[in-house]
Amino acid sequence: MPAFSVLDLSPVPDGFEAADALRNSGELAQLAERLGYRRFWMAEHHNMPGIASAATAVALTYIAGRTETIRVGSGGVMLPNHAPLVIAEQFGTLATLYPDRVDLGLGRAPGTDMMTARALRRNLEAADGFPQDVLELMLYFEPSSEGQKLRAIPGEGTRIPVFILGSSLYGAQLAAHLGLPYAFASHFAPAALDQAVAIYRETYRPSERHPEPYFILAANVFAADTDHEGAYLKSSMEQAFVNLRTGNPGKLPRPVEGYLASLEGPARTMLDEALAVSAVGSPESVERQLTALVERYRPEEVILTGQIHDHQARLKSFEIAAGAMKRIGAARRAA
Repeated sequence: MPAFSVLDLSPVPDGFEAADALRNSGELAQLAERLGYRRFWMAEHHNMPGIASAATAVALTYIAGRTETIRVGSGGVMLPNHAPLVIAEQFGTLATLYPDRVDLGLGRAPGTDMMTARALRRNLEAADGFPQDVLELMLYFEPSSEGQKLRAIPGEGTRIPVFILGSSLYGAQLAAHLGLPYAFASHFAPAALDQAVAIYRETYRPSERHPEPYFILAANVFAADTDHEGAYLKSSMEQAFVNLRTGNPGKLPRPVEGYLASLEGPARTMLDEALAVSAVGSPESVERQLTALVERYRPEEVILTGQIHDHQARLKSFEIAAGAMKRIGAARRAA
């Protein structure tokens, strides 16, 4: 049975503010915990009016404080934006407050535009040192050795699980080389998914903590009572994606009837390709689509995300998805 988890960008719906988005994230995390989701991850994005999780470690502290057992983590922290020691201290503090509940997913992209990347004081060549930064960061989480001059306090000895995130073959190769779990951003950039999964599994080098590869598939879910309503909910994400790709990011738009049909051909093609790894519609449709994804990619875990404008509809979507994943797991056990 694949585990199932939540990836939350803390979306800021049109008509609401970041404070509303973060409170909504807290409620979603509590629901996810009750429904049996394994993890609740948040993503680092900057200068985006529709995303409230920019200060990811701070937001996760709020989430951890409102839950009891679900794992919390980043999906992910964009490491080239930061000094590894700073991230070690931030997540080490989180793990000290909430032991054995914290994950750290690491990405190589800036998570924003180049102007904002410069405002973050990011060295635009820093991505070239990503493998070395990952190793440095992991070392800070180990117990300190005698005479060690540079330490992460809090952080040392927490041995926080590290995951590599990616949407290209680079992340797959690095995760396989380091013997780390790998999460692919198939919820918005699935073009290299098949090749990346194959490379990761075929070239995986076992490590002490991870003797076997561990692949996480990311998928969108827009679940509702009917197929029509699910497609309607999805239109918010479709609008947001078009706005982002055309240089006009904003808050998460309200859903629109027939939005996809109103677009010109190239825009529809772009959305079809970018959001191909999605489960949309009624409980039966969502279960069928998630089953197909699980059977095709055989992930150890599925992490679900859903940019839905109405908070109650979003909660219901994740509730329907949890039921679908449990039934998929039961069917696989019985097979």
